[in-house]
Amino acid sequence: MKKVLFFAVCLLAIIGCKEEPKAPVVQTVVVDGNDSLQAIIDQREKEMNDLMSVFNEIQEGFRQINEKEKRVTLAKAGEGVDKVARIKSDMQFIKDKMNENRLLIEKLRGQLSESSLRGEEIKKTLENTIAALTSQLEAKNQQYEELVAQLNAKDVKISEMDNTITTLNKDVEDLKTETAQKQQTINEQDKQMHIAYYVYGTKSELKEQGILTKKGEVLEKTFNKNYFTKIDYRYQKEIKLFSKSAKFLTSHPQASYQLERDAKKEYVLRITNPDLFWSTSKYLVVLVK
Repeated sequence: MKKVLFFAVCLLAIIGCKEEPKAPVVQTVVVDGNDSLQAIIDQREKEMNDLMSVFNEIQEGFRQINEKEKRVTLAKAGEGVDKVARIKSDMQFIKDKMNENRLLIEKLRGQLSESSLRGEEIKKTLENTIAALTSQLEAKNQQYEELVAQLNAKDVKISEMDNTITTLNKDVEDLKTETAQKQQTINEQDKQMHIAYYVYGTKSELKEQGILTKKGEVLEKTFNKNYFTKIDYRYQKEIKLFSKSAKFLTSHPQASYQLERDAKKEYVLRITNPDLFWSTSKYLVVLVK
């Protein structure tokens, strides 16, 4: 498990360092590049150290739980109270450590959520990391229940811990639910970030919808947004224009698309670089005849 977590942290660090804005820069502001870069590096290094610290605490907790589980042996007939007391003490220690690890997992989730590190891979790493830690906690819950059953069978009464088992199981279920809800929110936000709109029409059609003004201005006043087609531009990269004449009325980098003709000699827009194409405007207006 340590190797998995260490790999996850390394991945976060690498991704963080590689993030670059994809949109073209319209204006260039001269700043002290070295200081800015160093500040970013220092911030991310601190975040990495904080995350790794929590990872290590969680793994140390699991290591101590494993050691105590090995110490817990069934009370044999005729052995004194000291043996029973030691077993109860070890079981209490395991219970406390499981609670601590549960809180640390919640802390880790909070740190990752508030981190300045962003990206699809990071969100996937977050999901996998929480799932792995939750799975490990579930396994420990199962082992704990088996120990309780064995000890009860040997008249080592630890019924006071039954409520703890129920609470831990509920915590795991709550963690699963919260993680699923968080992932759903992330997916929805990610989808909204990649929404774009396009429309093509004749000059009279575009004017009628308020998209083109009498002075030839585009999207300069209230226009009918419902006239546009809404798309997720990560997936729709081809738009058929059904016309032998096509002129862009909105600005989009030429290096990001190609206008080709189909068998009917009608134009088809093929977007080769969606992020670049939609970086200047999330609206595409094409004048056709």
